[in-house]
Amino acid sequence: MRPIRRTPVAGSTAFTLTAACVVAGIGAGVGTAQASTCSQSGVYYSAVTQSNINSTICVSGWTATVRPPTSYTNPLKAQGIIDYGYSDTNMSDYEEDHMIPLELGGSPRDPRNLWPEPHYGTKTAYTKDGVETKFKNAVCAGTITLSAARSAIKNNWTTALQVTGIG
Repeated sequence: MRPIRRTPVAGSTAFTLTAACVVAGIGAGVGTAQASTCSQSGVYYSAVTQSNINSTICVSGWTATVRPPTSYTNPLKAQGIIDYGYSDTNMSDYEEDHMIPLELGGSPRDPRNLWPEPHYGTKTAYTKDGVETKFKNAVCAGTITLSAARSAIKNNWTTALQVTGIG
């Protein structure tokens, strides 16, 4: 089993990082990844707090100002496909996704907050995008705190909306 090598970036706040895909027995060439089991860790961006959401994540287009270019994320995706032991190594079958989404103040460039999320299966990168949007809208409306939304996504994004009563 190959360890996941991700180095932190200044300006990020990390919490316990787990190689969820590998721990779940999906890595090391065992088979294809499942998005729901690979997104249970991440890193927060210290520039985003509950007190400044109206000038950060709640501003339309804000994520575009912090999203790293593919020239940065593609090498991470290629290495992540190897590190997670995915049997499918086709880069176009994955999105280098933020475990804690930019929409909730996830660290944009910290490699520990990025992972190759599959575009196929029942819980995919596309499915997670919808969850992220619903949480961002709820945080910006004051329905849920930033901390609660981040925690729910971190624990299990596939059940986060139901657990919090948002969706």
